[in-house]
Amino acid sequence: MPHSLRGSMPHSLLASHYLLKVGEVADRSGLPRKTVRYYDDIGLLAPTVERSEAGYRLFSADVLNRLAFIRQAQGLGLSLAEIQHILEIRDQGELPCGEIRQHLEGKVDAINQQIQALEALRADLHSILGGWEENPSRDRLSHTICPNLQRD
Repeated sequence: MPHSLRGSMPHSLLASHYLLKVGEVADRSGLPRKTVRYYDDIGLLAPTVERSEAGYRLFSADVLNRLAFIRQAQGLGLSLAEIQHILEIRDQGELPCGEIRQHLEGKVDAINQQIQALEALRADLHSILGGWEENPSRDRLSHTICPNLQRD
């Protein structure tokens, strides 16, 4: 609803279409104002925001649900670019659940690969620590920085 129309509308209709300022959105969502502005600047909040005649951002109450989704999706490891793509699908009137599932399955695969890499690293560390010499021989000291790491 354009700001210029707000003054001419009946109070009951105005209350059902009340627009929130950045500070109100920040307070209600628990996000910093700067974050709300940034999300708007990169287009994540597009269908829920308009500008007043003075240039202030005014948000519909739907922005709170959108911000909650963004926070939850980020908490699950989705990037802002992935979230934006998902929101674009939703804004076209489609449910993005299939897209979300694909992203989450990809995150699980990446986590499994990270776990394997960490387990291999742990095995390497145990191996090094298992053969640790507090007082390595002098001949090994002369040609290494740390003989415990630089084994022949």
